[in-house]
Formats: sequence, C-alpha cells, structure tokens
Amino acid sequence: MPEQGARRLVLQMGVSLDGIVAIPRGDGSVPVMEGEWGLPPEDPELTQLKLGWVGEAGAHLMGRVTYEAMAGYWPTSTHAYAVPMNEIPKVVFSNTLDRADWGDTQIVRGDLGEQIARLKREPGNVLLVHGGATFVQSLARHNLIDEYRLITHPVAVGSGLPMFKDLPTPLRMELVDARTFASANLRVYRSV
Repeated sequence: MPEQGARRLVLQMGVSLDGIVAIPRGDGSVPVMEGEWGLPPEDPELTQLKLGWVGEAGAHLMGRVTYEAMAGYWPTSTHAYAVPMNEIPKVVFSNTLDRADWGDTQIVRGDLGEQIARLKREPGNVLLVHGGATFVQSLARHNLIDEYRLITHPVAVGSGLPMFKDLPTPLRMELVDARTFASANLRVYRSV
C-alpha cells in the first residue's frame, strides 16, 4: 500500500487466459497481443474506460523494450490513445538506453525500489505502468505495484513471458472491480 499522500503505482496490462503478457520473437522484439494474437478489436466501452485511466496518469512508466516499441508507434499514430500517450510525461527504466527522443521522456537508472519511492513522493497523479514483462516482473517481485488493472483476453498461448515470475512470497490482493466486455474481462486488484 502507498504511504499516505504518496502517488500510487498502477499497472494496466493485457494478459492471456494462461497468464502470458508477451511472446518474444527471435529478433528480440515483443508483439502486442491485440495486433498479433488474433484477437478481436477492443470493445469501445473498454477503450473509453482505458482512455479515462490513461488520462488520469501523471506519468507513464515502462521498461526499455516497451519504451522503444511505443516511441516508434505513438508519435505518428492517430489512435484515440495517441494524444495522452504523447502528452503525458514518460519515465523509462533502463541501464542501457543512451537517449530518449520521444517527447517529455526521462531515463531512470539505479535501484528500482529507490527510484519508484522517489517518483511516488513527487506531486502529481498516478504513475501508470505499461510494461514490458521483465519490468513488471521486477516491480511485482519487489511488491511495488499498488493496483493491478488486468485486461484478460480470450486466448491461451501456451508459452511466453508471464506477468509473475520468481516471487519471493505470495502477493495478496483484494479484488475491487470486475467487468465483462465483448472483447475481454477486466479485473482490478489492490495490493494488501
């Protein structure tokens, strides 16, 4: 749970029925579920809900792989998500990225827990995490995520990168919202 007055760290992520969030390709890139997993288009009502969540973000947090994919897509996209994705500040966690050309992006290095604690102490709206899988696994392993907004897609993929890996102890969560849409199920959990 976040300290009183601290910003919350919120994960918003799509996941398969079998808990997979990405399938790496041979070239190291990771396809997004909606584009390459044969899924139906996102339900417009779910899109509106997610747009509201994205609009509430004080910053988008992501790992290097997700940053590079998003930086190559959102600046020229006409999708409804493009405006908030481009306008809201971005924080990319990477020890290898040398520069970040996507507008209003800062690169953060060093101890993950210390850097997240620093960001949570800053004034502003929620810190919205988008991925990738390895970054989310690290956040979960250190119990840094305050709220999980999981969009479960109607597909099982059999292998790939799971959301949770190598947890030192079980993560207890409280279900705070559950909705069914034509294209996916939504579950919102808070860490307890």
